Amino acid sequence: MIAELGAWDALLAGWAVCACLMLALWLYARRRSNATIVDVGWATGLGLLAVSHALVSPGAPERRLLVACLGAAWAFRLAAHLAVRMYGRAEDPRYVQLRARWGTAADRNFLPFFQAQGLLVVILSVSFLVVARNPRAGLGYLDVAGLGIWLVAVGGEAWADRQLASFRADPTHAGEVCRSGLWRWSRHPNYFFEWLHWLAYVPLAWGSPWWMATLIAPVLMLFLIVKVTGIPPTEAQALRSRGAAYAAYQRTTSAFVPWPPLESAAQDDRS
Repeated sequence: MIAELGAWDALLAGWAVCACLMLALWLYARRRSNATIVDVGWATGLGLLAVSHALVSPGAPERRLLVACLGAAWAFRLAAHLAVRMYGRAEDPRYVQLRARWGTAADRNFLPFFQAQGLLVVILSVSFLVVARNPRAGLGYLDVAGLGIWLVAVGGEAWADRQLASFRADPTHAGEVCRSGLWRWSRHPNYFFEWLHWLAYVPLAWGSPWWMATLIAPVLMLFLIVKVTGIPPTEAQALRSRGAAYAAYQRTTSAFVPWPPLESAAQDDRS
């Protein structure tokens, strides 16, 4: 039987696990000169902590099982998708830019970068921890609401990933911008649904004295996606590689929240 841990002890243990994981991945990235593996490690770490927090927490057993299954299923699906996408490919342009900026210090500087990603995993895992420690007995309508949000979010993210992968697999689309399916309504539907996923844990945590801590993940992820590591570098690279075609896409399509495209702007671009 696994012993229960206090909240801080669980987070510290999770940090130790993530630090070791990221150290191992940094050594791998250094040998391969490819830091893209950090994305796979980020998702994998979240899956591991979803399960570990559920195992060592004193909350209602049914909710601990639920958060372990939901957190792990989301994280490991994302990790598998990222691993397949990076396999046999060059380093992600985001990390190429960092490597160029850091020059000969790149390998050294990637170590604290990897460790910072591990710390981010621990901070985000607070959502899993709070749900796992929720003493509210039984599953009710709030849990159904959380599960509903999770299904929409994970289904939408997987659908967006599949649509983009299918588009890129067609050689006739080389240099073009994906405007089909969910990508017609948002320039980054995968990011939107990844963010939406974090809202699923808010109703699951209701009843816990620390339920408001589950707002940390969606607020932090929104900031990172919209302002820092998500949309800005992705769009900068898209403009470098696709130029005017992507600029036209920016004028017609929502950056984040799926929304009907501006048809008038699209017609102006075609004229």
